[in-house]
Amino acid sequence: MGTLQGKVALITGGESGIGLASAKLFVAEGARVHLVGIDEAKLKAATEEIGAEHALASVADVTDENAVAEAVRAGVERFGHYDVLFSNAGISGAVSKIVDYPSEVFAKTLAVHVLGAFHVLKHGTPHVDDGGSVIITSSVVGLVGFGDLSAYVAAKHGQVGLMRSAAKELAPRRIRVNTLHPGPTSTPFQDDIEMTATGKSQADAALDFDAMIPLGRHTTVDEIAQSALYLASDASAMVTSSTFAIDGGMSG
Repeated sequence: MGTLQGKVALITGGESGIGLASAKLFVAEGARVHLVGIDEAKLKAATEEIGAEHALASVADVTDENAVAEAVRAGVERFGHYDVLFSNAGISGAVSKIVDYPSEVFAKTLAVHVLGAFHVLKHGTPHVDDGGSVIITSSVVGLVGFGDLSAYVAAKHGQVGLMRSAAKELAPRRIRVNTLHPGPTSTPFQDDIEMTATGKSQADAALDFDAMIPLGRHTTVDEIAQSALYLASDASAMVTSSTFAIDGGMSG
């Protein structure tokens, strides 16, 4: 039997990258998954790849509270409950000095990461069984600061505060809440950040970022998924209010 046998996980940003890799691994370990995202075509493709018997897809922007609430209702109607909430949706924002940073982009970046995770907690946790798990994808920049990424850094730090508050509130139900902090990870999302930040090609930008990582390379989505699996599983039953870094030593 898999480590998530019989469990149900909601995953936002589930149509690609870390979310999709985690969904595939969770299903391989016995779970059923509810994928929530904004790209209907990619959600459909992901559901077909995983298998409709194991997966449900809902289109919802996590900044829209009503959309999140409706997605949760659909998931509970299909599965009855959740054991895992994986708040993983994210955007990169802009790369700019604070004095030049577009205020509307700053607000949108915080809304997706912090307000979005709040909506998942608000509407999802009443349907999580006691002893369940909540995972919020933060970032290495939620542990350290970098210039020119003020909105993304602020949002990722904000998720840590939200996690710590939720961990205290949900502890009486033995629901643990943790943030996951990937370092640079090999995805189109990260490629865009790196090319914008450096002004270089994808390959050259990746080398620049590799040089900042003590272990010398980007993390893979499958490695992040393995970390998410640990936090989702009963193996982490005494892990809560933690900042779980998988960044090759970048935040150390």
